[in-house]
Amino acid sequence: MKTIRDRKGKSRLLLPGDYCVVDIETTGLAPEESEIIEIAAVRYRDFKKGEVYSTLVKPQNRISGFITELTGISNDMVADAPRREEAISGFREFVGDDIILGYNVNFDINFLYDALLKCHGTYLRNDFVDVLRFTRKALADLESRSQVKVAEHFGISTGGAHRAVNDCDICNAIYQKMCTEQCIIELTKKKSRG
Repeated sequence: MKTIRDRKGKSRLLLPGDYCVVDIETTGLAPEESEIIEIAAVRYRDFKKGEVYSTLVKPQNRISGFITELTGISNDMVADAPRREEAISGFREFVGDDIILGYNVNFDINFLYDALLKCHGTYLRNDFVDVLRFTRKALADLESRSQVKVAEHFGISTGGAHRAVNDCDICNAIYQKMCTEQCIIELTKKKSRG
């Protein structure tokens, strides 16, 4: 059964200079069955990096070996981490009303929306920009448009991928590179006219 998130912010096709890049790490792919184990948000003003919110999150269930191998986040690392209620509250306070930017960001937004609603009865209404959406249009010839592959295409370091703050940095580097590409600028002009 599909979850309805009718008060979620809207996906926007624009190039903001003020935004928060957001990334999470989870124990799986479905918000109904998986847990957030790391949250990061990096604030940008006029495309310049500012404050960072980053926390591990203690899950209710054990982290699988597969997830530990993928992310580097172990059960020992999260043993004393804040629980979801505290971590999601800190995240919400940090992002405020900023536009959220991320790579395949709908995935992250859905987890965060559900956690905020379940833990505090409030909605994550921030509008968001999905960098993956830009790459699908502007880099249609790439065989893969995963964040790592797109970063490699642009010569951006992917060291530390699958940790939330590092993924925020990689996403932002791709975004800022895309902002300088004429094709993405033209794409947003066409969308705003139509």
